[in-house]
Amino acid sequence: MAPSLRDLQLTAAGGGRRQAADEEAGDLEDVRLLDSYEDGNSDKSEGLGMKRMQVRITGMTCAACSNSVEGALRSVDGVLQASVALLQNKADVVFDLNLVKEEDIKNAIEDAGFEAEVLPEPSTIRTKPQGTLVGQFTIGGMTCAACVNSVEGILRDLPGVKRAVVALATSLGEVEYDPTEISKDDIVNAIEDAGFEGSLVQSSEQDKIILGVSGMSSELDAQLVEGVLCNMRGVRQFCFNKTSRELEVLFDPEVISSRSLVDAIESGSTGKFKLHVKNPYTRMSSKDIEECSTMFRLFTASLFLSIPVFLMRVVCPHIPLLYSLLLRQCGPFQMGDWLKWAFVTVVQFVIGKRFYVAAGRALRNGSTNMDVLVALGTSASYFYSVCALLYGAITGFWSPTYFETSAMLITFVLLGKYLETLAKGKTSDAIKKLVELAPATALLLVQDKGGKNIGEREIDALLIQPGDILKVLPGTKVPVDGVVVWGSSYVNESMVTGESTPVLKVVDVSVIGGTMNLHGSLHVQATKVGSDTVLSQIICLVETAQMSKAPIQKFADFVASIFVPTVVAMSLLTLLGWYFGGVLGAYPEEWLPKNGNYFVFALMFSISVMVIACPCALGLATPTAVMVATGVGANNGVLIKGGDALERAQMVKYVVFDKTGTLTQGKASVTTAKVFNGMARGEFLTLVASAEASSEHPLAKAIVEYTRHFHFLDEPSTTKDAQKSSNESNYSGWLLDVSDFSALPGKGVQCFIEGKQILVGSRKLLTENGISIPKFAEDFVVELEESAKTGILVAYDSSLIGVLGVADPLKREAAVVVEGLTKMGVKPVMVTGDNWRTARAVAREVGIQDVRAEVMPAGKADVIRSFQKDGSIVAMVGDGINDSPALAAADVGMAIGAGTDIAIEAAEYVLMRNNLEDVITAIDLSRKTFTRIRLNYVFAMAYNVIAIPIAAGVFFPWLRIELPPWASGACMALSSVSVVCSSLLLRRYRKPRLTTILEITVE
Repeated sequence: MAPSLRDLQLTAAGGGRRQAADEEAGDLEDVRLLDSYEDGNSDKSEGLGMKRMQVRITGMTCAACSNSVEGALRSVDGVLQASVALLQNKADVVFDLNLVKEEDIKNAIEDAGFEAEVLPEPSTIRTKPQGTLVGQFTIGGMTCAACVNSVEGILRDLPGVKRAVVALATSLGEVEYDPTEISKDDIVNAIEDAGFEGSLVQSSEQDKIILGVSGMSSELDAQLVEGVLCNMRGVRQFCFNKTSRELEVLFDPEVISSRSLVDAIESGSTGKFKLHVKNPYTRMSSKDIEECSTMFRLFTASLFLSIPVFLMRVVCPHIPLLYSLLLRQCGPFQMGDWLKWAFVTVVQFVIGKRFYVAAGRALRNGSTNMDVLVALGTSASYFYSVCALLYGAITGFWSPTYFETSAMLITFVLLGKYLETLAKGKTSDAIKKLVELAPATALLLVQDKGGKNIGEREIDALLIQPGDILKVLPGTKVPVDGVVVWGSSYVNESMVTGESTPVLKVVDVSVIGGTMNLHGSLHVQATKVGSDTVLSQIICLVETAQMSKAPIQKFADFVASIFVPTVVAMSLLTLLGWYFGGVLGAYPEEWLPKNGNYFVFALMFSISVMVIACPCALGLATPTAVMVATGVGANNGVLIKGGDALERAQMVKYVVFDKTGTLTQGKASVTTAKVFNGMARGEFLTLVASAEASSEHPLAKAIVEYTRHFHFLDEPSTTKDAQKSSNESNYSGWLLDVSDFSALPGKGVQCFIEGKQILVGSRKLLTENGISIPKFAEDFVVELEESAKTGILVAYDSSLIGVLGVADPLKREAAVVVEGLTKMGVKPVMVTGDNWRTARAVAREVGIQDVRAEVMPAGKADVIRSFQKDGSIVAMVGDGINDSPALAAADVGMAIGAGTDIAIEAAEYVLMRNNLEDVITAIDLSRKTFTRIRLNYVFAMAYNVIAIPIAAGVFFPWLRIELPPWASGACMALSSVSVVCSSLLLRRYRKPRLTTILEITVE
């Protein structure tokens, strides 16, 4: 017997890991953000137990509110700094962990009369605070927003759980927890104890593998596998599911790798069994298909049994022969009564069992949801009909029955749920397509101890390990991220980066998993596997965005949480109003149905109100649209990090562009080299290149490349890695020895060559060192700057010896995109650390009126804040590396041309292509998404607003209009279907054509 998985404690092998985005310093235009507290004293503050946190504050309306919160925070013992931003509704707090806890700060804000929520620390994609793990769980049985609120509340109350987010649209929950306090099994148990179905999908702790097994046909085979696993060091637990043919193994990754585990099982069976790793996303997709199939079976079964009941009530009375058969007496009841009762009983208690189960668990947890309303409404009509039959059999007074109401109501509700599950699969198409990019298998090159290739074998792509050498044949996909160690070929990276032009890959050049190798064979050494690959990070980013909640959704969740009790109250008032109204003679008996009474008459109105007012569609309005939008964005190379980013982006008023690498191509080249002191041109360039060789600035690299080409008449390298390789091979032969090198951000570089100081940079660098700039040199530099070039001055041995002119060409689409944004009502702004003349020249070329020049990177954030003062929403477009301070300060940060660097913590949008047109796409998609969300709320509420008065019988006294309970069920189903179908229409989104935006007529 395989051991049970129930009591196993899962722990992290190596604890939590933190990822940090690397930033490069030394940029003349952009430098690393230097924070006076956090950076300057980071080591010290960390040692003293200091921590910086951000808190989201709700309820602030004016400056007095923010001042009140700041005063409350600063009065807390242990708080060192507190700054409250009214427009961002956030507080930035620095405090001593030894004196105060996060909960104390949260309580201080709440005691001041505001709501507070501690925000997670800024991090890269799917990272977590040290010591915690992130687990993703499927949660079955949720039917509405009330269920989501219930599960989230239960998970957040568990000891050791730091964060819990549950998404109704995906039936997923993501939980961040401390493995030393709570295990994954404890979380699953908590979900199941709450009455829902729970199971682990995947975790940041890689100690579980699910294998599909083929070739196992008998109990002896199962015992053989059990024997192999029991004798395997590092295996903790295992369980084989005979139905699905899946083997689940829990193992210690520090002891045995997943590939070694698979190899051991296959070799232990002498090749009889063939194992393949089950992709967690594929398993989730199969569960979605299974759920959809289950709902379809339930709906068709209910429809098959409900149609005869409906026909017996509506059609058969008009067919004498059939009607006479139904009126035939069989014992105490008529044949028709027996048939209706039999059919509806199956529908009510067999097919509709799920509603009773879900309603029961909701009530046990002290909450209410859609299932409670359905169970109450159908039970009322069913049990009333049964009681009416029994009462008629005893007394001879036969009241009308309403079995068809219960049956049709359940049928229509199941129809709505089926269409919801069907739509859920459609909204997840983006993730499915991304998962399908990764190949299922890979060719592993087998090497001997000396590193010589002695053969190759095919392995599951999910079993690849860092350091493996893989063979990639022409026409096949690159299995994982890695570096080419042999061969050359062109690779199509459009499926990941969005760039359609194939990229040349040679030795020492990196490749991305999921991209297509077009021509030659490559040997690739795996560097990133599993969840660390670019493709996995993109999938995680899209998935996280789909699980996020836009601020507008929180209000909908609140309304949904109080709506059900309100509906029950409305239904009860309707029942009492019509019943006592009839008893007191407020309306005539002629209004009653044949053989009916006041209670039956009032009950039908009450059930109709209870059903039609169900808020199911309200909880779907936002998440379905956000899910579709994030998927559509990913398909168009625009990765969106959440619904809140979508909401802000659709209100953007200003778009601030960084110049270098954003508006320009970021490929600087030397266009002019002017020598003033009679020095030979080659000698002058060698001096400058030697000084700049140690700098990482793009302009420095352009100077070194220009000088190398000047000396060796070589072609400029086409790729960064090739350039690096060629530089390494040529530097030692012609560059001069440099000492005391230092890069001065915003100014240039200085060093000593042959004992003499050399300065390369701006005017400010030279004047600060006491070097005067002659008028002819100043005029030459001004001429360069007015032609949109950067003038770099060179001084050697305390005298100016020359000037270099460096140009960075504009992107071809820059001017058109700027004009397009203006047409969309968005004001473009350019910010740069370059001088004013160059900045104005570039701005004139692209058509930007508002320019901010000579701005240091930290100052760019101040520029952003200056636009935010009047409450305007500001977007920042930068390269995602040196622009992180401004990206973080902006309401909407857009990192453009991120390519493989998708884990940019400061940006809400990651534009995979290095194309400015995607800025327009991001804003346009956000606007269309929120237009769709607003329309969804109309669909969600229109049925309620219009139909509730009709269902309650408000117009019955004058127009004799009523809404039968089964029709109310149809309206409720149509409400959900309308919302889901409305969201799915976003899948037809097409990127805006610039010719349309600019109103250009193409002849």
